[in-house]
Formats: sequence, C-alpha cells, structure tokens
Amino acid sequence: MVSIEVKSRSKSLRSVTISDLTLDTPVKALVGQIAEKNRTSAARLRVTKYDDKTKKQQPLDYSKSFLDNGIATKKIELFVKDLGPQISWRTVFMIEYFGPLLIHPLFYYVSGLYGSGSVIHHTQTQQFAYLFVVLHFLKREYETVFVHKFSNDTMPVFNIFKNSSHYWILSGFNLAYFIYGQDSSLYSSGFLKFLFKVNDLPSSYNYLLAGLFIFAEVSNGITHSILANVRKEDTKKYVIPYGYGFDLVACPNYFFESVSWFAYALLVGNWSSWVFLFVATGQMWLWAVKKHKRYLKTFGDEYKKLNRKIYVPYVI
Repeated sequence: MVSIEVKSRSKSLRSVTISDLTLDTPVKALVGQIAEKNRTSAARLRVTKYDDKTKKQQPLDYSKSFLDNGIATKKIELFVKDLGPQISWRTVFMIEYFGPLLIHPLFYYVSGLYGSGSVIHHTQTQQFAYLFVVLHFLKREYETVFVHKFSNDTMPVFNIFKNSSHYWILSGFNLAYFIYGQDSSLYSSGFLKFLFKVNDLPSSYNYLLAGLFIFAEVSNGITHSILANVRKEDTKKYVIPYGYGFDLVACPNYFFESVSWFAYALLVGNWSSWVFLFVATGQMWLWAVKKHKRYLKTFGDEYKKLNRKIYVPYVI
C-alpha cells in the first residue's frame, strides 16, 4: 500500500489522504475516492503531480497505474482541481452542429425574416447552397454519434457557448441570412447589393461544383473513419495514421473540409462564404500545425522520413 496525500487547488474541494491503494492501481480508482469524499462528480476533477523540471502541474492519465504515470514512491503528493460543471464532448458537438441545421431552414423557408411579404423564389445556386450546408452538418451529426472517438470524456459546460458561436453564428446566421435573401438586383442601395449578392452561374458550373463538394465531403468522411479506427483499443494512444490522404499531409481531414467550403464559396460568391472559408481554414491550419509538431516530437525520424506536408498536398 502507498500513502497518497491529495492537496486541493480549489476552494470547493477539501484535501484528502488515501492509504488503501497500490502503485499498480489505476489512477481512476483514486479519482473515484476523491470524488466520493468530496461528494462531487469524478468528471469535474483534474488530478496532477508537480513536475520539478518544468515547474508545472502535470495531469495524470487516469486509465494508467501510478507506476505507468511515473510515480514509484511509497509516499505520494498529488493535487486536485475542480474544473466546474462538465458536459460530454459528444453532446457539445451535437449542439454545435445543430445550430446551422436549425438556422438555415429558418432563413430558407421563412421569407418573413427578411421583412418581405412575398415568397422568395430561390435560384438554383441558392438551392444548391442550402443542400450543401444541410448535408455537411447532417454528416457531422452522424459522425459525432457513430464515428468519432474522444480522448477526453468531458469539457467545462460553460465552454459550450464559446465553442458553439463559430457554428451558430459564422456558419449559421452569417451564411444563411446573406445567401437566401431576394435577388440583390432588387435592392436600390449599392451596399445592400453587395451584402446580398449571390452568383447566378450556369447549371453546368453548379453541378461541377456540387461534384467537387461531394468528393471533398466523402473524402473527409473517409479520413475521419481512418482516425476513428486507428485507435480502436486505446483512444488516448498516439499513433501515426496511414492511408487515404494521410500519406500526403498530416491532417487530410482538415484539407478536405477546406475544399468543401472552397467549392461552396465558389458556388455562391457571397462575401460571407469567403469570410467563413478563411476563418475556418485559418483555425484548421493552426490545429494541423500543432498536430504535425506533435507527430514530429512523438515519433521523430519515423514520422519525419514520411515527408508529409502539413495541410496542402505537395505545397505546405
């Protein structure tokens, strides 16, 4: 048995001492006892050890034993922090993606939201744009429920508002309001013409862009499936993915999503679609750079010799 002193880093928790565990015990057993003694949910707790080298708190892997977390002494000092109310990542994703699925049909079918008493007759471009968005986020919801695996079970519940703003505002209201309105030629103001300007391309171009969009969406789905299956046994284990797209770039799932929204922006031509494309791609680029660096740090020459680009095949 080992003696574990857990010091609280939050006013809502009290420090506890545990003495009925061994070094081979999974850390989650300790977390359960801390939660029970504090009458709170284990999902709210972050248990860490102080790293003398980095001078920082280092989170423990709850699925591993104390030994596997680098703890080998009989007298252990750990720390616990209350993360606040939690919500599952899967639920967060479902709420995020529900925003566009609610907002786009509202602006597409309810003409009164534009202050117009007459029904708006949508062009083929607007019809395609609507289908693109709905299909994209229905796919996202499906993947959230049946495909994605999450390395962390929960996140602070208050983060849901920050995380959802991108989808409810930028890909929800931002795209829907300015793309499903009446023909911009009916507006007398030059500024309004600009705000609501939507392409009116020949059908052949619309179908060509629809083909590009479908290719990118299917490709994105394939890469998500590869990522989900590459860590079947241990969702926390870090491995190098191979296969469709991964032999060219670190994060082909992000690249294919950018291609989807590029096809969408070319289709509608509205300023709001380009703003969304640049913001979304910028964020995914940052994620891709971070993941690429993590691959290099974790796998070294094994990953470096693969000569993968970060985001765009053969380019960067």
